[in-house]
Amino acid sequence: MQKIIPHLWYDKEALEAATWYTELFEDSKIIQTSTISDTPSGDAHTVDFQLAGMRFCAISAGPYFSLNPSISLMVACTSPEEVDRLHSSLSAGGIELMPLGEYPFSKRYAWVQDKYGLSWQLMLVDSDKEQQRIRMNLLFSGEACGKAEEALDYYASVFEGAEKGYVNYYQKGEVPEERAVINYSELNVEGNQIVIMDHGMGGDFTFNEAFSLMVSCNDQEEIDYFWEKLSFVPESEQCGWVKDQFGLSWQIVPEHMDEIMAGAGEEGRKRVMDALLKMKKLEIAALERAGK
Repeated sequence: MQKIIPHLWYDKEALEAATWYTELFEDSKIIQTSTISDTPSGDAHTVDFQLAGMRFCAISAGPYFSLNPSISLMVACTSPEEVDRLHSSLSAGGIELMPLGEYPFSKRYAWVQDKYGLSWQLMLVDSDKEQQRIRMNLLFSGEACGKAEEALDYYASVFEGAEKGYVNYYQKGEVPEERAVINYSELNVEGNQIVIMDHGMGGDFTFNEAFSLMVSCNDQEEIDYFWEKLSFVPESEQCGWVKDQFGLSWQIVPEHMDEIMAGAGEEGRKRVMDALLKMKKLEIAALERAGK
């Protein structure tokens, strides 16, 4: 079971975007779609999907949040042709953040923001080393710049069994942004790797709710634990959502939420959602009762 699941917020394009992404990667599929009625945003359409074996969730819930490069998906490619293929598709109608070419860290690399706003880093890697195909990249910029190392240490302490991997620091005077400390670092959480770094070039984009991280919890004890560890902004607490001290948004949810909904029937699902929308921290027992 994947512990941390990337969650993407779109205005109306969640299914369209997810379908397009699954066509670009191997071991990819739409898992399920559903509609959540009568939310504060109206009817919200959700889609669970898989990209290169990694689970994602997305929602179409109105034009309230916009994706930006503070969180991107880093794709390990084993040939220049693969980098070029993905670049050609993902850059169409999008924005070139770093042009396709050779860089000190990769012989073939590009950073693009696609037509739906999601950012991708496409990188040729050493084919002799096993690489995770897609990794989330957290880029600490704006007010969060310089806090990447603190975040790396904090997240490693929050997730049981998490391990810090390779860490590389900026040298003095190496980049324009003097607050930047971490050039590149890796955090391994239950077999999934997250890249964490400061933005050395001084970008002003920041984390927001458009890209959140869902934590799949085994039971109420886990929900209580992660809520206490990751919620630092009380006014952001709603429907299982929290915001941590670095501005990153998380959703603390029961791993069997789909089962609660599936076993409730049409009227039961409405009761479950009515109950959920009134909660801050999710209470599993109350959601299960609502579905009966």
